[in-house]
Amino acid sequence: MFVLAALAILHFAPASADTPARTPQLAASENIVALAYGSSKSIYVAVSSNQGKDFAKPVKVAQAAILPLTRHRGPRIAISNGSIIVTAVTGKTEASGPHAHGLPSDGDLVAWRSTDDGKTWSAPARVNDVPAAPREGLHTLTADGNGRLFAAWLDLRDEGTRLYGAWSEDGGATWSANVQLYESPDGTICQCCHPTAAFGPDGALDVMFRNALGGARDLYLLQAAAGRRSFGKPQKLGQGTWMLNACPMDGGGIAHDAGLTVTAWRRDREIFLAEPGKPETRLGEGQDVAVAASHGRTYAVWVQHSSLVSWVDGRTATIAHKAAMPALIALPTRGVLAAWEQDGGIAAQSLP
Repeated sequence: MFVLAALAILHFAPASADTPARTPQLAASENIVALAYGSSKSIYVAVSSNQGKDFAKPVKVAQAAILPLTRHRGPRIAISNGSIIVTAVTGKTEASGPHAHGLPSDGDLVAWRSTDDGKTWSAPARVNDVPAAPREGLHTLTADGNGRLFAAWLDLRDEGTRLYGAWSEDGGATWSANVQLYESPDGTICQCCHPTAAFGPDGALDVMFRNALGGARDLYLLQAAAGRRSFGKPQKLGQGTWMLNACPMDGGGIAHDAGLTVTAWRRDREIFLAEPGKPETRLGEGQDVAVAASHGRTYAVWVQHSSLVSWVDGRTATIAHKAAMPALIALPTRGVLAAWEQDGGIAAQSLP
């Protein structure tokens, strides 16, 4: 399924020219690195036991009648307490109307788990407790490494788009009652920007989403202390603002390292890095940023004019051309692994 090429780039080839591989996502534990992606109506996972230097043959996790894979939709992956967990929004009936975009009218957020390093997978468990509430297809998944998982999604159970979430305490086998995390006083949050969630090393939980407030489409952060399911007041990230009467379909990323929480996101045509409560730092022009931190170093990758650009400690470089939808994960030892769409397949490369 892949070849090892120059510059240590791995390439997962598509099954056929008309079924490209889409939206890669990464997870890592002390023992393995796992890569999830979608292709046509199927979800695949490939596992590496040597820090992403190479991967075993991808295994099909599941297949659905409708599997949204556009603009940050698609599967998410996490590793916790020896299990690999994959989530995705799937459905059986295509929505109709001018803004349907091939999404399912009956889309549910479901989870699969593997306890044998991705060789076999469980039956799906539904995360949302109101049918079709996550049908927009945009969600996030994170794990604390000890069996606790958290998922958040754009929810349509009531009028307007709201942010909802759910916890699992048993590695994704069962899920809690859904909780509304945020409702904009203006009636809706940004309708097509994916949320991002991440547990910190101390078990605290961060959830980032793009708001729609006072005509602005800015990123906000919710934070819950370790072991708590209640969040503090959402805080706006960065000092600038983006006045926009549209949805940019672009969220961002969260990274933790050395006691710091770092966020990366897009405003207009620019990419920014910001700690909560501090001014933002401009990284460059582009979209679809991903961020990770490892041993005191912060890494970011994003797409600029179809090229994949990296930023490490203030230095930028071009990694690949004709790239899209990058993902980034800190490796257990040192450095990070990046993955992205390229030439109809998925490419991956480690960054020291």
